[in-house]
Amino acid sequence: MSITRQPVDPIGLFDSGIGGLSVLREVANLLPQENLVYLADNAHCPYGPRPVVQIQHLSRAISQFLLEQQAKLIVVACNTASAAALVALRATFAVPFVGMVPAVKPAAILTRRGIVGVLATPVTSQGALLANVISTYGGGVETIVQPCPGLVEFVERGEWDSPQLRQLLHTYVSPLVARGADVLVLGCTHYPLLLPVLQEVAGPEVRLVDPSPAVARQVQRLLADSGLLNTAPAPPSLRAFTTGPAEPFAALAQRLLDRPMTTTRADLPLSAIW
Repeated sequence: MSITRQPVDPIGLFDSGIGGLSVLREVANLLPQENLVYLADNAHCPYGPRPVVQIQHLSRAISQFLLEQQAKLIVVACNTASAAALVALRATFAVPFVGMVPAVKPAAILTRRGIVGVLATPVTSQGALLANVISTYGGGVETIVQPCPGLVEFVERGEWDSPQLRQLLHTYVSPLVARGADVLVLGCTHYPLLLPVLQEVAGPEVRLVDPSPAVARQVQRLLADSGLLNTAPAPPSLRAFTTGPAEPFAALAQRLLDRPMTTTRADLPLSAIW
């Protein structure tokens, strides 16, 4: 069934938690006139250890919620949900979806040594999406996939630079650098929030690739092609919902975005959980 949307309708974005705000930040910078609505599924964060079927159910419920907020396009601002559910979401709902694709293609172009590392959640690291991207764009380049359990939890706690975080990052990053990787792909939207400490751990000779700017450009292209870019003179709105406690999320969001944002508690249907 088709859905009629207007240029003033918001762009919807979702993630398991605060990580997707790294994508929202890029979208807001590129398209400052757009209204935005974001849902953080903190009640079920992190998605990385969850079964694929459960992530698909949650992603469908969240997408339905965003459509009820009149979203004209939905950004799956979560690598794990993109890997698990993007194909099904596009087949289910009649609005455009933009997902997170691990940035292996630009990394393969940037590498000087021919060795690329991919930092990812367990579901993303084992998924068909990443395997297909490596097969398509990683020819002639050695691509080393490093699952990084635990990093999302540090970000969600607001521990963006602590001794414990640094120790965990060394565990994941140092072996990649030792094997010669000179480009690291950030395969989770939470990881760009750790860019300063990640760069320090990896060293100045290692390039870090964040796909969020490319995702923002794809959003712009799709809206332009559909005639849905917002040109209204009214100041844009930014609304956020969370399935967890609102105050901790709002505090982290304010710290990251440095702009006011209304945050409201949202409940997903229980049938979506399993």
